[in-house]
Amino acid sequence: MRLLFSTLFYIIIVPCILAQNQNVPGAGNALAAEISGKSKMVQSAYRFLQEQARSIHDPALRKQTLDAISDPQDCIRHRALLSDADKDRILHALIAAGLLAAHDDAAFPGGLKAGVFPAVIHDGSQCPLPPQSFSSAPGSYFGGHHSYPGGLALHEAFNETAAHDLARNYQHRYGSVSMDHDIVIAAPIWHDWAKIFVFQWNQDGAEFPELEFGGDRSKTGGHHILGLAETMKRGFSPALVITQACAHSAPSQDNEFKVVNWLRAAAIIAQIDPVEKGYLMRDSHENFRLPALRKSGELNLQDTNLLLEYTIHNLSDSDFVFTAPAAKTADEILRQLAPEFGFNPADTANYNNRFRNPVLSNLTAERLVMIYSAQGMQGIKKAIPRPAP
Repeated sequence: MRLLFSTLFYIIIVPCILAQNQNVPGAGNALAAEISGKSKMVQSAYRFLQEQARSIHDPALRKQTLDAISDPQDCIRHRALLSDADKDRILHALIAAGLLAAHDDAAFPGGLKAGVFPAVIHDGSQCPLPPQSFSSAPGSYFGGHHSYPGGLALHEAFNETAAHDLARNYQHRYGSVSMDHDIVIAAPIWHDWAKIFVFQWNQDGAEFPELEFGGDRSKTGGHHILGLAETMKRGFSPALVITQACAHSAPSQDNEFKVVNWLRAAAIIAQIDPVEKGYLMRDSHENFRLPALRKSGELNLQDTNLLLEYTIHNLSDSDFVFTAPAAKTADEILRQLAPEFGFNPADTANYNNRFRNPVLSNLTAERLVMIYSAQGMQGIKKAIPRPAP
């Protein structure tokens, strides 16, 4: 059944995605906002994130974090006053550094420029703006985890709670461990922030695809690197930015090079010197390494300079272990049930915009799978509201 679903996904959905124009803001962004605005689960998660942002102690970091998820007029700093020539120069620098693959230009819709610089409002101006609200963005690519309107808020709310619980567990099990509360709270929010313009909504209810880059053995989703570029451009502390960079891989166990490459790529996009700003250092062989922060540099160790916050943030972003397969299962369930609710999955726009996306936004793929495992298809039928006549 999973093989059949995968085949159907690429035959039916992917051509619809690739047909969209990614050089302008998504034509389905407004409808996604309308759908997520009616979801109690999404709005509850969104309010929780705002409360978390308000708990940040540092006034400047608190304001910028809250504005980033709440204020539609909050500027995207790393895109300010960026001309096409600037974008070309940045792309060439990424390719020269081995952090972007030139051959992806022909394969990605709109080319590398659309992947590294997704469409925003007032592009190139002093204050480029997000093309959709934080609360309407999905949590990943179409068909991936939390890929429904408002999925980003639910994903981040889960990660915030996980980070808080992990921090408390370390304190409880290992004694009074020193941790930065602001970093534990802010890192999960900023890590996925860039999904508001990376994963925009098409008119047919599908999403923009995401470009992966960051090095041959360290490719990662573009949102991860673009979010780092933004926090670098805002001048956030090395401890916070490096913690943010650890979401997709902790720098321990020979994985430091991945985090280093993501920080290098972000610095090129932000047009800053990562060594001068303290985000990276060079060792005796002139290799980029993570800097020693706080007291960790007193012994001049050759191993990774590791802060506990790095590990907490990395572990807190691991809910995809359940949510990614749950998304695929939920999509398959909805496709099978759609005819009983008056929808044809082959009628892509109608199916996505009026059935799939509203159902997932209101119930979530995760809840559907839990209902399915306990009550089967009958339980799912009862959980999905019937459309109004």
